[in-house]
Amino acid sequence: MVLDSVNYNLADNDKSIFKRLWIYQSERFPVFAHGFLILAFSFSAVCYSALLRQQAYFPSISILLAAFASALIFFLLLRIADEFKDAEEDARYRPYRAVPRGLVSFRELAFLAVCVLSIQAVLAISWNTGLLWLLALVWLYLFAMSNEFGVKRWLKAHPFVYMWSHMLIMPLIDLYATSWDWMIVSGFPPKGLFWFLLLSFFNGMVIEVGRKIRAPESEEEGVETYSVLWGINTSVAIWLINLSLTAISAWMAAINVGFAWPVSILLIILISIAMVLGFKFMRSPSPALSKGIENFSGIWTILMYLSLGLLPMAWIVLRGL
Repeated sequence: MVLDSVNYNLADNDKSIFKRLWIYQSERFPVFAHGFLILAFSFSAVCYSALLRQQAYFPSISILLAAFASALIFFLLLRIADEFKDAEEDARYRPYRAVPRGLVSFRELAFLAVCVLSIQAVLAISWNTGLLWLLALVWLYLFAMSNEFGVKRWLKAHPFVYMWSHMLIMPLIDLYATSWDWMIVSGFPPKGLFWFLLLSFFNGMVIEVGRKIRAPESEEEGVETYSVLWGINTSVAIWLINLSLTAISAWMAAINVGFAWPVSILLIILISIAMVLGFKFMRSPSPALSKGIENFSGIWTILMYLSLGLLPMAWIVLRGL
């Protein structure tokens, strides 16, 4: 069975660049799987900024789609950057992945990166040149992060610092997504945006930790999961702490747009589910519960963004009809 899989993968290497990139995205950056989360993230970021400015109607669909396209490209760039950053480890421990097995080359990925960077720049210039400054800021941080800030060995020896230093890219991407509202309208971020940006940071931490908590039988050589680095109990505890910090940020952000009560109810329900899931995994770690934590992290993140951007905006619009 493994041999058949390898033969199939090698056969893919002879296909056209477009077919190979399509296979690459399905394996390493499934657009449809990630798309809904990024859609919720970007649409809600623009709507939240508009709500802070007391706007009582949805931003234009063209603005929402431009913010979505820009955010989608950022996450694709993060994936491409990881391919370069993890090249040595992937070649050694994960030869089945797209780049080590020869499906796509680093040169092709670099060309793809240049193409999508150009799209981001064109979108920004088309709407407001002020967006370019923020875009360049995110690009600069992404470049520094991809090169491990020049201290790769030190960061590898300090996994917690490694995690939060890389997660700072999330509020930067979020700041850029919100700027598709405030940069175009006023040129200045609205008061109260801080809590939404902080939410993005902790949401990123929730997903990062949640996807790297595994049952002992699911651990792979060469894959540094937090359940190995910190142990099962500590990694789950850190996941729950990040959920709690996200909840506090979400509640504060909800107060700023007059949506605190609905968000409070949602948070109580979700935190209760997370605690049950986390404690069950602590008592009896299994692949199914590990997958449950990972899936819950994604659902949590989607609901956090929807409850602060799209849903309160929809409520205000419907109430005004």
